[in-house]
Amino acid sequence: MTDDEIRQLVRSAIARHLGPQPQAPAASGPPPAAAVPIGFARYAIPRAADDVMCVIEPAVRCNHCGYCQCHGH
Repeated sequence: MTDDEIRQLVRSAIARHLGPQPQAPAASGPPPAAAVPIGFARYAIPRAADDVMCVIEPAVRCNHCGYCQCHGH
């Protein structure tokens, strides 16, 4: 089985799982900036300049991974 055949099987399985999707009218131009899916949105978390500890795990230094600024995806 080739990579393309596997990709097609995965696409078919996802399409069956999601069910029929309504056809959206063709948009002219790029989508607006506000159309970012919620799972990929980033939130501003105000922090003091000297706060270097992780928001999620306060015993660890922040490495700026961004996990606390999103839905954890």
